[in-house]
Amino acid sequence: MQDSRFHEEVDKKMGYKTRSILSMPLKDRDGVVIGVAQAINKISPADEPFDEHDEKVFGSYLAFCGIGVKNAQLYERSQLENRRNQVLLDLARVIFEEQSNVANLIHKIMMHTLSLLQCERCQVLLVDDSQHLGLFSRVFDLQPSDFDNDDTYNREGPQEPRFPINIGITGLVARTGEILNIPDAYNDDRFDPSVDEDTNFRTQSILCMPIINASGKIIGVMQLVNKVDKTPFNKNDENIFEAFAIFCGMGINNTQMYETTLKAMAKQRIALEVLSYHATAPLEEANRLKKMNIASSQRYNLLDYRFSDFCLDDDDTLKATIRMFLDLDLLETFHINYEIFCRWILSVKKNYRNVTYHNWRHAFNVTQTMFCMFKTGHMSNILTNTERLALIIGCLCHDLDHRGTNNQFQIKTDSPLSELYSTSVLEHHHFDQCIMITNAKGNDILCNLSQVDYEKVLGLLENAILATDLALYFRYRGAFFQLVNSGTADWSLEENRDLLRSMMMTVSDVSAISKPWEVQKKVAELVASEFFEQGDLEKRELKVQPSAMMDRDQKDLLPSMQVGFIDNICMPVYEAISKVSPKLEPLLKGCQENRKRWSELAEIHTKKSQEESLQEKNDEDEDEKESTS
Repeated sequence: MQDSRFHEEVDKKMGYKTRSILSMPLKDRDGVVIGVAQAINKISPADEPFDEHDEKVFGSYLAFCGIGVKNAQLYERSQLENRRNQVLLDLARVIFEEQSNVANLIHKIMMHTLSLLQCERCQVLLVDDSQHLGLFSRVFDLQPSDFDNDDTYNREGPQEPRFPINIGITGLVARTGEILNIPDAYNDDRFDPSVDEDTNFRTQSILCMPIINASGKIIGVMQLVNKVDKTPFNKNDENIFEAFAIFCGMGINNTQMYETTLKAMAKQRIALEVLSYHATAPLEEANRLKKMNIASSQRYNLLDYRFSDFCLDDDDTLKATIRMFLDLDLLETFHINYEIFCRWILSVKKNYRNVTYHNWRHAFNVTQTMFCMFKTGHMSNILTNTERLALIIGCLCHDLDHRGTNNQFQIKTDSPLSELYSTSVLEHHHFDQCIMITNAKGNDILCNLSQVDYEKVLGLLENAILATDLALYFRYRGAFFQLVNSGTADWSLEENRDLLRSMMMTVSDVSAISKPWEVQKKVAELVASEFFEQGDLEKRELKVQPSAMMDRDQKDLLPSMQVGFIDNICMPVYEAISKVSPKLEPLLKGCQENRKRWSELAEIHTKKSQEESLQEKNDEDEDEKESTS
């Protein structure tokens, strides 16, 4: 207590009384201090302090201890280095084995990282080359419970990962290339605690590093969250993780280059295929259409939800399309040259294949429904001229170059389209076809728009065409239903208008379900025929059993499948859209009437099947009786 170097606060906290201390350095063979050893309170009757003899004994003992500790440190370090080298060799093998798919590669890298560094979560965020650093195009998120030996893990995360990524930290690393080791996230200003809200996960420590390619460019960020033993990430973790990040950068860069090459080859094959099948409409045809008399909307019955194109020939559909654009005042508003417009319509029609259902006639009918919603349903009171232009073009072009098979078929057959687009395969292709036609010389109907308006129309047009993918409809319809059911929808908000436009595209796309019974029945048979053709292809080329709606052998189930289609897809969106404008209720009533008809047919089929089953059973019983007698 009389030595100024002693801090009595230690005794106060511990409840211990320190009387004497013998403290000596722990040195290695080179005399470098690697630690300190301390003896407290010599046990003696008179509480004597440590003497010179004690110092000699303690010093001799510590000489051996220093050698032992140093050897143990070297052995432990060699073990860690050996383990690190082995893991990196395994990782190098994995990287060079998997060079075809970024998602698979990153999944394997994250599995190795979780296993080696024993952490609760691993994330990889790839930087979007088309954007500024800090924005990520793809996000991968893995924890130990996500994968097992049967390889069922969904490798690429959804657009919105279940675990929100802390953009503050990952964005900083992506911008600066700085390595961040944060032992206590909640005491760091760069951490956003909201990422843990509404989850059962709590972030404690974070280790975040940039992923750099061979050129020194930051292509992504790799992040570890929470060690399993709850300790912070140490320097050894940093060294191993840094090596991982280096290998990651090499592998991801190589795989991205490979994927880019595949996409370029797929684009080339698609372009050659399209060019061999389609061509821009000849100028002579455009001049012929230009000279035709365009009748009124009433003459074509375009303002009626019960409209049918069965009585119109191809020229009538072209002229009716022109009438819709004229009545919406789009040609004058956007300074569209009439001759160019005529040639554009002819080119759009020409780019529809002669498939059973998803052809020009279907696109024309979808466009008529959207036009009717604008004019008869008073939706023009909500949407702007720019939105109406994008939606009407979107309807006319939403199935361009459709092959009569769906997205799943493209994926199953590894078609060039499936290699080019990972989601909404056909819809992305329809949009690309629309842009190709609209940008072609002589078809450029948007050439007089300002750059700002042109970009606005293209953005709306892309969203409109992609909205016809029913997978996206199911994703967004919940928010739309909640919005309209609240009764307080504010259509001046862009996010609400975006939902409304998407739902209007779905309403128009499936509008055949609301037509008069004879029209609906015929259209349903056309749809079924196209589905059966795909089912035949699956049986013949893929050697698989198609789903019921694609199976020609189960065509008797069409009525019950139509009831399911109405209940699951059509009825909910028609009920919701009719709340936006009461003038849209005829669509809902038409859908309800057709459901009743299909339900009656389904009941008849069920009753017939039951009677046939009963008759078969009776026949079997009779045969059995005769056999017994």
